[in-house]
Amino acid sequence: MQFMLLFSRQGKLRLQKWYTAQPDKLKKKITRELVTTILARKPKMCSFLEWKDMKIVYKRYASLYFCCAIEHDDNELLTLEIIHRYVELLDKYFGSVCELDIIFNFEKAYFMLDELLLGGEVQETSKKNVLKAIAAQDLLQEETDDTKSLLEELGLTG
Repeated sequence: MQFMLLFSRQGKLRLQKWYTAQPDKLKKKITRELVTTILARKPKMCSFLEWKDMKIVYKRYASLYFCCAIEHDDNELLTLEIIHRYVELLDKYFGSVCELDIIFNFEKAYFMLDELLLGGEVQETSKKNVLKAIAAQDLLQEETDDTKSLLEELGLTG
C-alpha cells in the first residue's frame, strides 16, 4: 500500500498515512485529485479505479471515505478487507465510529492504523491484539496524566 486517506463527503481530509516518501506539494495534489475523482463517482460504481501508475481502492462508510493506493499487481479485494478491518477496529473502540470521533481523536485513529499496518503491509490480523495494544496505550496515557496531576497538586512542576 502506498497511502491511505480518510475524507468526508464534503471533501475534507480527516486522516492521511503515506507509506512512500512524497513531497508535500505532490501529496496535496494527489489528495485533491483523488478526493475530487472519488466524490464525483456514483454510489453504485465499482470501488476500484486505475489512476496514474496505481490502483485506487475505496469504500464509503457513513460520511467517511476510506481510500487506499496500491500497486497494479496488489490484490484489490485484500485491500478492501484491510479497509473493512480498520473500520471494524474503529467501530469497536469508539462504538460506531463517526467523523467527529476521527476529528477529535485522530491520534487514536493513527495509533490503531499503525498497529494494523506497518510500512503499508498488514502487521497484525487479530482485532483482539490491536485492541489490546490500544487499551495498553490508553492505560499508559491515564497513568501519565495521573502522575502529572499529582505533581501539579504537590507543586513540583516547573
